[in-house]
Amino acid sequence: MKRILLSVPHMGGSEETHVRQAFATNWLSTVGPNITAFEREFENRIGLPAVALSSGTAAIHLGLRLLGVGPGDEVFCPTLTFAASCNPVRYLGAEPVFLDSDCATWNLDPNILEEALRERASRNQLPRAIIVVHLYGQCADMEPILALCGRYEIPVMEDAAEALGATYHDRPAGTFGRIGVFSFNGNKIITTTGGGMLVSENQVWVDKARFWSQQARDPGLAYEHSEIGYNYRMSNVLAGIGRGQLEVLDLRVQQRRAIAYRYRDAFADLPGVSLMPQAAYGLHTNWLSCFLIEEAKLGRSRDQLIRALDEAGVESRPVWKPMHLQPLYAGCERRGGDVAEDLFRRGICLPSSSSLSAADQLRVVNAVRAAVGMKELDDLKNTVTV
Repeated sequence: MKRILLSVPHMGGSEETHVRQAFATNWLSTVGPNITAFEREFENRIGLPAVALSSGTAAIHLGLRLLGVGPGDEVFCPTLTFAASCNPVRYLGAEPVFLDSDCATWNLDPNILEEALRERASRNQLPRAIIVVHLYGQCADMEPILALCGRYEIPVMEDAAEALGATYHDRPAGTFGRIGVFSFNGNKIITTTGGGMLVSENQVWVDKARFWSQQARDPGLAYEHSEIGYNYRMSNVLAGIGRGQLEVLDLRVQQRRAIAYRYRDAFADLPGVSLMPQAAYGLHTNWLSCFLIEEAKLGRSRDQLIRALDEAGVESRPVWKPMHLQPLYAGCERRGGDVAEDLFRRGICLPSSSSLSAADQLRVVNAVRAAVGMKELDDLKNTVTV
């Protein structure tokens, strides 16, 4: 049978129209009407000035540079995240310091952050910036984090790569810090196949990021440069895809949430399987449907379950491996880590594509149930309480 993948692109219908327009008008590089329109439409959605870039990683890199991060600096970052959240810290010659997660949200633990900032302030060695990651489509608890960072006058950058469409107290993810970044990678909730966006209330910063993303070419006829720049601009073709995808964002969020809750309901009788917590303070998009496995109750470990699903033609993955466990960052300072390690050891991500059919989701459900010796289901519930 056809293999069921973790998270695949899902086109909405109008993307091809915008792309064809780019071809018809020969706007095929990093300038053109689709880029201008995509940025404007994203600004209308988020409420902040935006610049379209080649990746979310590029957005993080430029964002950290805007915050003044440089050689010898330190940047606080959650340890439970993808490497792209912290690799740009080292692009700039700085070092990450990794902080543990809150088991109630899986995101940065404000209590750990408070302890770390208090200790650093006593030594007059505060970090240059803090990266807050909104993991798997759920916002971190921003109120205490922002209060702490305001007290110590440390700028916050939000890595909302996984959380476009999520909200915190009815406000969009990515709009709380000095800078917010988003990803449109092929596995994200909407995609440009590859791309990202940087947003900020500071229009001067957004303009500066746009300038740097185009090789920092100074105005004038000659190719003259007074600053280091990068080839980080999104292409007009990919921006056309993004315009069509943005039109269906709300629908994609609804579909992803419904998938997660159908899994939850289908596993209700399985001991030791629990959905990632859904914080009451906001809307969790459930970009990926993540579950925790308790081996003693379920009778199977997370890794045994992944192997069984693979044999059944179903792709699944562990949750992110904490950065402090990565060989690349083995020597970095960290605060805590036990929660992140436990989530990594027990966490599994199941197929979550917004285009996942009911029949394919039933295949996944029954592959899980078969792996743990439980009776298979004939169908999934038609009504899902989200």
